[in-house]
Amino acid sequence: MAEYVSPDARIFDADFDWEAAAAQDAKPINPIAELARARVSRRDFIKSAIASGAAVSAAGYVFGAAGTAQAQSASAGGRLVSLKVNGQTRRVDVMSQETLAFTLRYKLGLTGTKLGCDRAECGACTVLLDGMPTYSCSMLTLTVRNKAITTIEGVKGKDGGLHPVQKAFVKELSPQCGFCTPGQVMSAVALLKHNPKPTRDEARHAMSGNLCRCGAYENYLDGVMRAAREA
Repeated sequence: MAEYVSPDARIFDADFDWEAAAAQDAKPINPIAELARARVSRRDFIKSAIASGAAVSAAGYVFGAAGTAQAQSASAGGRLVSLKVNGQTRRVDVMSQETLAFTLRYKLGLTGTKLGCDRAECGACTVLLDGMPTYSCSMLTLTVRNKAITTIEGVKGKDGGLHPVQKAFVKELSPQCGFCTPGQVMSAVALLKHNPKPTRDEARHAMSGNLCRCGAYENYLDGVMRAAREA
């Protein structure tokens, strides 16, 4: 019977090339170079990760609600509707209990509208309905078919670039983590459209429906006031 030799018996082998092994083990792995060799950019990788995560989340949302829909009536099924979003007519199949935030993010791909509390409390999902700021997480999609919907993707300046509010927020370092920023922008845009020269108290009141986890409220107010001055 052949004698068993441990896989680690090489450590007792006087002829083992320790320097070559050490050089091989110490060779660093550059993840950026690996991505380059695979011809996959960091942006593409992140986009694919977000897309897969959104698909999982959407599936859980839809199938989690499927039981409730079936327990109701047959009218709870999907319905093809036309929505006026950012100046374009978008056809989308929606369920009767589906919120506008869900439709925008998971069916129309407008992920600038954030889902935070999903209870109409934080303002991260704020969009404009006929120019009025609205929590899209508490608005059923089927109820806004005849309204003009504007999301953060539809906000732009006269030159097609950044809106004055967005420019002012950048200059005042308003965003911190950035999660609440789309909602903050939408509220500020609506305010300045209806009241181009608000006082700071008026701006504070108009922005009070947007919560900032980072506590950058004064920075956002500074941005609103700058936008009002420079508009």
